[in-house]
Amino acid sequence: MKKLLLSTLMVGALAVGANAQDDFNKWSIEVSGGGNKAMKPMTPGYYSPFLNLGHGDVGVRYMFNEKWGWKLDYGFGRFSEASQDNNPTFETNYYRANLQGVANLGRILNWETFTRRFNILLHAGGGIGRITPQQNEWEGFQDNVYNLIAGVTGQIRLSDRIALTGDISTIANGRQDVTFDGASSIDPNHYTYYGPAANWWTGTLGLTFYLGGNSTHADWSIREDRYATKEELANQIGEIRDMLRDSDGDGVPDYLDKEPNTPSGARVDSHGRTLDSDGDGIPDHLDKCPFVPGPASNDGCPVEDDEDRERDFFRQAINDGYVNVYFAFDSARPLGYSASAAQYVSNFMKRNPGVSVEIKGYADEIGPEDYNQRLSERRAKSVYDIVIASGVDASRLSYRGYGEDTSVDKRSADARQLARRVSFEVQ
Repeated sequence: MKKLLLSTLMVGALAVGANAQDDFNKWSIEVSGGGNKAMKPMTPGYYSPFLNLGHGDVGVRYMFNEKWGWKLDYGFGRFSEASQDNNPTFETNYYRANLQGVANLGRILNWETFTRRFNILLHAGGGIGRITPQQNEWEGFQDNVYNLIAGVTGQIRLSDRIALTGDISTIANGRQDVTFDGASSIDPNHYTYYGPAANWWTGTLGLTFYLGGNSTHADWSIREDRYATKEELANQIGEIRDMLRDSDGDGVPDYLDKEPNTPSGARVDSHGRTLDSDGDGIPDHLDKCPFVPGPASNDGCPVEDDEDRERDFFRQAINDGYVNVYFAFDSARPLGYSASAAQYVSNFMKRNPGVSVEIKGYADEIGPEDYNQRLSERRAKSVYDIVIASGVDASRLSYRGYGEDTSVDKRSADARQLARRVSFEVQ
C-alpha cells in the first residue's frame, strides 16, 4: 500500500507541473508612433523624405502559446514631400487595417539561454487600406486598396506588464490607382496596378501593455521555469517518503493511521485501527475465534462445543461481507493489512471439513468493463491459491470473477477501495 500511495502522490506532483501549461497571459494591447517612407509609385520629379514623421499604429494581439499568435492592428498617417530644392509639395492621407500572424522568434530559438530581457517578434499578413490625396490632380479621390504586410518587432522587457517596442514593416498595396504624391495615376496600360505594385515602409517606437491575471505574458514565458528542478523534486520526494512512514508496521502510513501504535502482527482496517470482527472485546490478532464471540478466558472462542452454531455464525459473517481481502488499484496482490482474512477462512474450513467456499472477485468501475472482468478473476484466483497453499483441498473451493461492483459510489475514493476486493460465500 505504501508503494501504491508513494507512486500516486509522485505522479500527482508531476502532473501538476505538466498540466500548468497555460499559466501565462495571452492578450496584449500595442500602441506605437513614428514615420513612413513612400517608395513607389511616385510621379517623376516628386520625392518623399527618408523618414516622414506622422505615422501611428494601434492593435490588439493574442498568443495561442509561447511561440505563435495573431494580431489585428490599425495604421494611419500621411505622405508628404522631401525638403529638397524645387521638390513639389504634396500631402496624401492613408490608413490600413490588417490581420497578421505572429511568431515569437525568441522562444522559437530559445533565446532564454542568453537573454530574458530582449526579444524579437516576426509578423506578416494582409488587409485593406485607403489612399486619399489632399491636393494636386487627384485631390479628394479615395483610392481603396488591399495590402500585404510583413515586419519585425524588437522588444525590451520593462516589467511583467510593459515592454518597449521598435518595429520596421514593409507594405505592398494592390489595386492602387494613384501615385503616393497624388499628382498622377498609375498607367493602366501596364496592368501593374491590379497587383501589389505599390510599396512603402514604416518605422515606429511604442509600448506593449500585457493583459491578464498571470504574472508573465507568453512573450516571456519559459516552459522550463514551470517545472521543478531536480533538487526541488528530490526534496518533494523526501517529504512524501517522510509522510508515508509507517511507525507501527501495520501497512498503513502514519498520516492515514488513526491508531499509529498497534502491536506487531495486529489485523487492522484501512485506517490502521485494530479489528475486532466478532465484537467480543478481543482484537482479532489475539482472538483464536475472531469471527465467533467468546470470553477472554477461552481465548475469544465460545465455551459451548456447538459446531453448528459456530458454523452458522461464520456463514452469516462471511455472507454478510464482514470478511474480505482488499487490493490496490489495478493489482491482483492482496494488501498486507487484509491478507489474513484468507487465513481465517482456511482455519475455519480445516475445523469444519464439510464446508465448501466460493471465492468471489470484484473490481471498481475505473477502466474498461472487459478488463475489470479479467482483473476480478485474477484477484479471486490469487486468494484461491493462498487458501489451497494453506492446506485446504481444492475440491472444497471454487473461484469466480464478478467484474465491476456497481453498488458503490464510483466518485468516492474510499468506496472504490471497498469495491476492489475478494469476498467469500459459504456453500
